[in-house]
Amino acid sequence: QVQLVESGGGLVQLGGSLRLSCAASGSIFSINRMGWYRQPPGKQRELVATIASGSSTNYADSVKGRFTISRDNAKNTMYLQMNSLKPEDTAVYYCYANINRDGSRYFYAYWGQGTQVTVSS
Repeated sequence: QVQLVESGGGLVQLGGSLRLSCAASGSIFSINRMGWYRQPPGKQRELVATIASGSSTNYADSVKGRFTISRDNAKNTMYLQMNSLKPEDTAVYYCYANINRDGSRYFYAYWGQGTQVTVSS
């Protein structure tokens, strides 16, 4: 019953910016950690950034200073502001959320369907 939907991906030139959104909906009691992962062509999925329920953050070294992760708990929505984009940022970007559905204090991992980000040179 829980669904994560990403939006905001697309094609952008080197040095450009994009803002990704991830909206969670369905049976949600609370959301703990959320994060963004990406999978470049021919490579393994890798961590981009995470954000805790209290909004503490961490980033992969490759995106520090360029990307900013944030969340709006009232809207169950997470964002990734991506600036100074490089061709090596080209990947499918996935939204992740650790969600409690009913107040039982059991948490489950959910993933979005992914959104394509392509940075041209």
